[in-house]
Amino acid sequence: MIHETAWVDPDADLAPDVEVGPFSVIGPNVSIGAGAWIGPHVVIQGNTRIAPGVQIFQFASVGAPPQDKKYGGGETFLEVGANTIIRESATLHLGTEEGGGVTRVGADVLVMAYVHVAHDCQVGDHVVLSNAVTLAGHVTVGEHAIIGGMTAVHQFCHIGPYAFVGGASAVSMDVPPFASVAGNRARLYGPNTVGLDRAGFSKETVEGLKRAFKALFHKRRPREQALAELEATADAEIAEVRQVMDFLRQSERGVVR
Repeated sequence: MIHETAWVDPDADLAPDVEVGPFSVIGPNVSIGAGAWIGPHVVIQGNTRIAPGVQIFQFASVGAPPQDKKYGGGETFLEVGANTIIRESATLHLGTEEGGGVTRVGADVLVMAYVHVAHDCQVGDHVVLSNAVTLAGHVTVGEHAIIGGMTAVHQFCHIGPYAFVGGASAVSMDVPPFASVAGNRARLYGPNTVGLDRAGFSKETVEGLKRAFKALFHKRRPREQALAELEATADAEIAEVRQVMDFLRQSERGVVR
Protein backbone atom coordinates (compact mmCIF):
# COMPACT_ATOMS: atom_id res chain seq x y z
CA MET A 1 0.00 0.00 0.00
CA ILE A 2 3.07 2.29 0.13
CA HIS A 3 4.42 3.36 -3.26
CA GLU A 4 8.03 2.48 -3.89
CA THR A 5 8.99 6.15 -4.35
CA ALA A 6 7.40 7.28 -1.05
CA TRP A 7 9.58 7.69 2.05
CA VAL A 8 8.09 6.58 5.35
CA ASP A 9 10.26 6.82 8.45
CA PRO A 10 10.62 3.46 10.22
CA ASP A 11 9.37 5.06 13.45
CA ALA A 12 6.12 6.28 11.91
CA ASP A 13 3.01 4.38 13.04
CA LEU A 14 0.79 3.51 10.08
CA ALA A 15 -2.16 1.13 10.16
CA PRO A 16 -1.57 -1.85 7.83
CA ASP A 17 -4.05 -0.70 5.18
CA VAL A 18 -2.89 2.93 4.89
CA GLU A 19 -2.17 3.85 1.28
CA VAL A 20 0.71 6.25 0.56
CA GLY A 21 1.14 7.66 -2.95
CA PRO A 22 4.27 8.39 -5.00
CA PHE A 23 6.91 10.74 -3.63
CA SER A 24 5.12 11.41 -0.35
CA VAL A 25 7.18 11.87 2.84
CA ILE A 26 6.04 10.77 6.31
CA GLY A 27 8.14 11.63 9.35
CA PRO A 28 9.05 9.61 12.44
CA ASN A 29 6.44 10.90 14.92
CA VAL A 30 3.43 10.54 12.64
CA SER A 31 0.52 8.23 13.43
CA ILE A 32 -2.06 7.38 10.72
CA GLY A 33 -5.21 5.36 11.35
CA ALA A 34 -6.86 2.59 9.40
CA GLY A 35 -8.25 3.24 5.95
CA ALA A 36 -6.46 6.55 5.46
CA TRP A 37 -5.37 7.55 1.96
CA ILE A 38 -2.31 9.73 1.44
CA GLY A 39 -1.97 10.92 -2.14
CA PRO A 40 1.19 11.75 -4.09
CA HIS A 41 3.65 14.48 -3.08
CA VAL A 42 2.25 14.91 0.45
CA VAL A 43 4.48 15.85 3.39
CA ILE A 44 3.38 14.82 6.90
CA GLN A 45 5.76 15.60 9.75
CA GLY A 46 5.95 16.56 13.41
CA ASN A 47 3.85 15.03 16.18
CA THR A 48 0.86 14.50 13.93
CA ARG A 49 -2.04 12.17 14.75
CA ILE A 50 -4.30 11.32 11.81
CA ALA A 51 -7.49 9.39 12.58
CA PRO A 52 -8.95 6.58 10.45
CA GLY A 53 -10.44 7.30 7.05
CA VAL A 54 -8.68 10.61 6.41
CA GLN A 55 -7.86 11.54 2.80
CA ILE A 56 -4.98 13.91 2.03
CA PHE A 57 -4.43 15.11 -1.53
CA GLN A 58 -1.31 16.12 -3.40
CA PHE A 59 1.07 18.83 -2.22
CA ALA A 60 -0.56 19.23 1.18
CA SER A 61 1.79 20.07 4.07
CA VAL A 62 0.57 18.58 7.34
CA GLY A 63 2.29 18.99 10.71
CA ALA A 64 4.98 21.50 9.78
CA PRO A 65 6.34 23.80 12.52
CA PRO A 66 4.16 26.84 13.19
CA GLN A 67 4.84 30.17 11.52
CA ASP A 68 5.40 31.83 14.87
CA LYS A 69 8.72 33.42 15.83
CA LYS A 70 8.08 32.56 19.48
CA TYR A 71 7.97 28.85 18.74
CA GLY A 72 10.95 27.21 20.41
CA GLY A 73 10.77 23.77 18.86
CA GLY A 74 8.94 22.20 21.81
CA GLU A 75 6.84 19.07 21.75
CA THR A 76 3.58 20.26 20.23
CA PHE A 77 0.95 18.42 18.20
CA LEU A 78 -1.52 18.36 15.32
CA GLU A 79 -4.63 16.16 15.47
CA VAL A 80 -6.88 15.42 12.47
CA GLY A 81 -10.25 13.70 13.08
CA ALA A 82 -11.76 10.71 11.34
CA ASN A 83 -12.92 10.91 7.70
CA THR A 84 -11.67 14.46 7.23
CA ILE A 85 -10.64 15.40 3.69
CA ILE A 86 -7.62 17.66 3.10
CA ARG A 87 -7.38 18.86 -0.48
CA GLU A 88 -4.54 20.10 -2.65
CA SER A 89 -1.83 22.39 -1.23
CA ALA A 90 -3.51 22.88 2.15
CA THR A 91 -1.24 23.65 5.12
CA LEU A 92 -1.97 22.55 8.69
CA HIS A 93 0.58 23.43 11.38
CA LEU A 94 1.56 22.18 14.80
CA GLY A 95 0.53 24.03 17.94
CA THR A 96 2.81 26.23 20.02
CA GLU A 97 4.00 25.92 23.59
CA GLU A 98 2.24 29.12 24.64
CA GLY A 99 -0.99 28.40 22.74
CA GLY A 100 -1.97 25.13 24.36
CA GLY A 101 0.32 22.91 22.33
CA VAL A 102 -2.26 21.32 20.03
CA THR A 103 -3.84 22.27 16.71
CA ARG A 104 -7.04 20.26 16.21
CA VAL A 105 -9.16 19.64 13.14
CA GLY A 106 -12.29 17.62 13.89
CA ALA A 107 -13.99 14.71 12.19
CA ASP A 108 -15.76 14.87 8.81
CA VAL A 109 -14.21 18.25 8.02
CA LEU A 110 -13.71 19.35 4.40
CA VAL A 111 -10.50 21.35 4.03
CA MET A 112 -10.48 22.58 0.44
CA ALA A 113 -7.48 23.52 -1.69
CA TYR A 114 -4.97 26.12 -0.41
CA VAL A 115 -6.57 26.40 3.03
CA HIS A 116 -4.25 27.39 5.88
CA VAL A 117 -4.95 26.21 9.44
CA ALA A 118 -2.42 27.96 11.67
CA HIS A 119 -1.00 27.00 15.04
CA ASP A 120 -3.35 26.28 17.95
CA CYS A 121 -6.55 26.48 15.88
CA GLN A 122 -9.48 24.39 17.09
CA VAL A 123 -11.78 23.34 14.25
CA GLY A 124 -14.94 21.42 15.17
CA ASP A 125 -16.60 18.47 13.45
CA HIS A 126 -18.42 18.78 10.09
CA VAL A 127 -16.86 22.14 9.27
CA VAL A 128 -16.31 23.28 5.65
CA LEU A 129 -13.28 25.47 4.95
CA SER A 130 -13.63 26.54 1.33
CA ASN A 131 -10.80 27.24 -1.10
CA ALA A 132 -8.02 29.50 0.19
CA VAL A 133 -9.56 30.16 3.61
CA THR A 134 -6.87 31.39 6.01
CA LEU A 135 -7.23 30.80 9.73
CA ALA A 136 -4.67 32.74 11.75
CA GLY A 137 -3.33 31.35 15.02
CA HIS A 138 -5.64 30.43 17.91
CA VAL A 139 -8.86 30.62 15.86
CA THR A 140 -11.80 28.49 17.05
CA VAL A 141 -14.41 27.27 14.57
CA GLY A 142 -17.54 25.58 15.92
CA GLU A 143 -19.13 22.44 14.52
CA HIS A 144 -21.02 22.61 11.20
CA ALA A 145 -19.72 26.11 10.42
CA ILE A 146 -19.08 26.97 6.76
CA ILE A 147 -16.45 29.53 5.76
CA GLY A 148 -16.54 30.79 2.17
CA GLY A 149 -13.52 30.88 -0.12
CA MET A 150 -10.76 33.49 0.14
CA THR A 151 -11.85 34.46 3.66
CA ALA A 152 -9.26 35.51 6.24
CA VAL A 153 -9.95 35.09 9.97
CA HIS A 154 -7.95 37.14 12.47
CA GLN A 155 -6.07 35.40 15.27
CA PHE A 156 -8.02 34.53 18.44
CA CYS A 157 -11.40 34.95 16.72
CA HIS A 158 -14.20 32.52 17.56
CA ILE A 159 -16.69 31.40 14.92
CA GLY A 160 -19.73 29.77 16.48
CA PRO A 161 -21.41 26.48 15.54
CA TYR A 162 -23.57 26.49 12.39
CA ALA A 163 -22.33 29.96 11.42
CA PHE A 164 -21.92 30.89 7.76
CA VAL A 165 -19.18 33.28 6.60
CA GLY A 166 -19.53 34.52 3.03
CA GLY A 167 -16.66 34.32 0.56
CA ALA A 168 -13.85 36.89 0.43
CA SER A 169 -14.68 38.15 3.92
CA ALA A 170 -12.29 39.57 6.49
CA VAL A 171 -13.27 38.43 9.99
CA SER A 172 -11.68 40.41 12.81
CA MET A 173 -14.30 39.89 15.54
CA ASP A 174 -16.20 36.88 16.88
CA VAL A 175 -19.05 35.40 14.82
CA PRO A 176 -22.03 34.23 16.91
CA PRO A 177 -23.46 30.72 16.59
CA PHE A 178 -26.05 30.31 13.80
CA ALA A 179 -25.10 33.71 12.31
CA SER A 180 -24.66 34.67 8.66
CA VAL A 181 -21.90 37.24 8.09
CA ALA A 182 -19.98 38.58 5.09
CA GLY A 183 -17.86 41.48 3.93
CA ASN A 184 -14.60 43.31 4.52
CA ARG A 185 -14.83 43.88 7.40
CA ALA A 186 -17.46 41.23 7.94
CA ARG A 187 -20.91 42.42 9.02
CA LEU A 188 -23.84 40.44 10.34
CA TYR A 189 -26.90 39.81 8.17
CA GLY A 190 -28.95 37.71 10.59
CA PRO A 191 -29.29 34.01 11.36
CA ASN A 192 -27.91 31.44 8.92
CA THR A 193 -31.44 30.38 7.96
CA VAL A 194 -30.39 28.28 4.96
CA GLY A 195 -27.91 26.31 7.03
CA LEU A 196 -30.35 25.90 9.90
CA ASP A 197 -33.03 24.59 7.55
CA ARG A 198 -30.62 22.13 5.95
CA ALA A 199 -29.53 20.93 9.40
CA GLY A 200 -33.13 20.20 10.39
CA PHE A 201 -33.67 22.85 13.06
CA SER A 202 -37.34 23.39 13.88
CA LYS A 203 -39.33 26.35 12.59
CA GLU A 204 -39.86 27.48 16.20
CA THR A 205 -36.11 27.53 16.82
CA VAL A 206 -35.37 29.46 13.62
CA GLU A 207 -38.09 32.03 14.34
CA GLY A 208 -36.81 32.41 17.90
CA LEU A 209 -33.29 33.00 16.60
CA LYS A 210 -34.57 35.63 14.17
CA ARG A 211 -36.22 37.55 17.00
CA ALA A 212 -33.15 37.14 19.21
CA PHE A 213 -30.78 38.40 16.51
CA LYS A 214 -32.99 41.42 15.93
CA ALA A 215 -33.02 42.18 19.66
CA LEU A 216 -29.29 41.64 20.13
CA PHE A 217 -27.77 43.12 16.98
CA HIS A 218 -30.15 45.36 15.05
CA LYS A 219 -31.16 47.91 17.67
CA ARG A 220 -27.66 49.27 18.38
CA ARG A 221 -27.85 49.10 22.14
CA PRO A 222 -25.17 48.19 24.69
CA ARG A 223 -24.62 44.46 24.84
CA GLU A 224 -25.66 44.03 28.45
CA GLN A 225 -28.87 46.00 27.96
CA ALA A 226 -29.83 43.90 24.93
CA LEU A 227 -29.04 40.67 26.78
CA ALA A 228 -31.07 41.73 29.81
CA GLU A 229 -34.10 42.56 27.68
CA LEU A 230 -33.86 39.27 25.78
CA GLU A 231 -33.47 37.40 29.07
CA ALA A 232 -36.97 38.52 30.03
CA THR A 233 -38.58 36.97 26.95
CA ALA A 234 -39.74 33.42 26.19
CA ASP A 235 -37.09 33.19 23.45
CA ALA A 236 -34.40 33.01 26.13
CA GLU A 237 -35.71 29.54 26.97
CA ILE A 238 -34.76 28.22 23.51
CA ALA A 239 -31.47 26.32 23.82
CA GLU A 240 -29.99 27.79 20.65
CA VAL A 241 -30.87 31.34 21.68
CA ARG A 242 -29.29 30.67 25.06
CA GLN A 243 -26.17 29.47 23.21
CA VAL A 244 -25.96 32.78 21.34
CA MET A 245 -26.40 34.72 24.56
CA ASP A 246 -23.69 32.74 26.33
CA PHE A 247 -21.38 33.27 23.34
CA LEU A 248 -21.84 37.05 23.56
CA ARG A 249 -21.11 37.08 27.27
CA GLN A 250 -17.91 35.08 26.77
CA SER A 251 -16.59 37.00 23.76
CA GLU A 252 -13.35 38.86 24.46
CA ARG A 253 -12.80 40.37 20.99
CA GLY A 254 -16.30 41.71 20.52
CA VAL A 255 -18.85 40.34 18.07
CA VAL A 256 -19.53 41.03 14.40
CA ARG A 257 -22.60 43.27 14.06
